[in-house]
Amino acid sequence: MYKIAVIGDYDSIYGFAALGLDTFPVVETDLEQAQKQLAQLAGGQYAVIYITESLADVLKHEIEKYRDELLPAIIQIPGVFGNTGAGVEGVKKSVEQAVGSDILFSNN
Repeated sequence: MYKIAVIGDYDSIYGFAALGLDTFPVVETDLEQAQKQLAQLAGGQYAVIYITESLADVLKHEIEKYRDELLPAIIQIPGVFGNTGAGVEGVKKSVEQAVGSDILFSNN
């Protein structure tokens, strides 16, 4: 059975453990550790990996390796700090593809 992982700075992800998700705190300044952790999660039993926007920005080249793979789905989420808006933009694009329309656009 596949699982869901959350990776990022401790303050941003610790609450996800209460939801039953596996959390993996990493320090963004330790690039090698962050790369190893992402590779381990992607090569394991995780179908979905939520990653904080700030960490995804640091690991963008690593994440790109998995872009065309069926699994895992790597989804950016806002963190406590260093948010870029990429997580919201990614969800918006996915919804646009599924629905065929920009759900946030308003003619008012």
